[in-house]
Amino acid sequence: MLIPGENDSEQELEALTQWVAEQLGPDVPIHLTAFHPDWKMRAIPQTPPATLAMARRIAMKNGVRYAYTGNVSDREGGSTYCHGCGQILIGRDWYELSEWNVTADGNCRFCGAPCAGVFDTKPGQWGARRRPVLFKQFS
Repeated sequence: MLIPGENDSEQELEALTQWVAEQLGPDVPIHLTAFHPDWKMRAIPQTPPATLAMARRIAMKNGVRYAYTGNVSDREGGSTYCHGCGQILIGRDWYELSEWNVTADGNCRFCGAPCAGVFDTKPGQWGARRRPVLFKQFS
């Protein structure tokens, strides 16, 4: 979670993403999520989308293949791209899937490059599953 003024400087993001790429490897995903002011930290503003985009660019520049933005609507930052050809492998926006270009054996449908992870042969029926909250009156 990137909190404005706390851990969102370019220097911190450079150090973090270099460490992830070098020590954990380029295929370890990193999720860069937005902060929203709640509870005891209401005085801090929410993370701007531009900060998340910057963090993702830094991560990818430093060799992290799977850098994602979260807690915001960001189709580009939430999707998985092939490290071989750059095509979208799994298109995402929030909890909705828009594209699925991963073969049954986990490779890019366009160039055949392997994508780290375990995949189903086709996408599931995931997504926003909002259900109304029912309040019960207590007497």
